[in-house]
Amino acid sequence: MVNFPLFAIFAYLLGSIPFAFLIGRLKGIDIREIGSKSTTSTNVSRALGWRWGVVSAVLDVLKAIIPAFLAKIYLINEWQIITVALLPMVGHIFPLYLRFRGGKGAACFYGATLVLTGFKFFFSAFLLWILILYFCRIMSLTNILFSWTLIPLLYFYFPFPYFVYGILGAIIITFAMRENIDRFKKGAEPKISFKW
Repeated sequence: MVNFPLFAIFAYLLGSIPFAFLIGRLKGIDIREIGSKSTTSTNVSRALGWRWGVVSAVLDVLKAIIPAFLAKIYLINEWQIITVALLPMVGHIFPLYLRFRGGKGAACFYGATLVLTGFKFFFSAFLLWILILYFCRIMSLTNILFSWTLIPLLYFYFPFPYFVYGILGAIIITFAMRENIDRFKKGAEPKISFKW
C-alpha cells in the first residue's frame, strides 16, 4: 500500500521522458517542427529514418515495461498494478518535461501490456497488429484499431481489471490520436512505406 504512490509517480515521470524529442536534439533537429510535429517514433522515422525510429520505439516500450514489471512484483492489488501500467502512457502523452505536449502513447501501452499479459499472449496478439498495419499502411489507424481489438481478448483471458485497463488504454490512445483521425477523414494521414 505504501509503495503504490511511489510506483505511480515513478511510472509517470519515466513515461514523461521524451525519447523521440531527445533523439531529434541529438541529431540537431526539433522533432516537434517536422512531419506530424509530435514526439513519436513514427515521426522520428519520417525525419531521421527507420533505424532511429526503431530506437525511439524500443525506448518508449522500455519506459513502460520497467514500472509495469516492478508493479507486478511488488504490488498485490490488481487495480494498483493496472494504474501503474497506464501511467507511463499518460506521461508520454502529457510529459512533464515538454509542457504536457508529447506523443500518442501506443508504444508505452504495448510495453505495459506485454508485461501484464505475458510474452506468449502478447506476441500472438501482436501478429494481428502486423496484419492490420500491412493492409491499412497507416500507423495511427493501426494503433487505434489494435488497441480496441485487445479489449475482448483481455476480457476473456485475464482478470476483470485487465479488461478495464484495455478499455482505458484504447480510450487514451484514441483521444491522443484525435488529430490523426481528423487527417485520416480528410485523406491527409500519411501512409508508411515498407521499404527499409
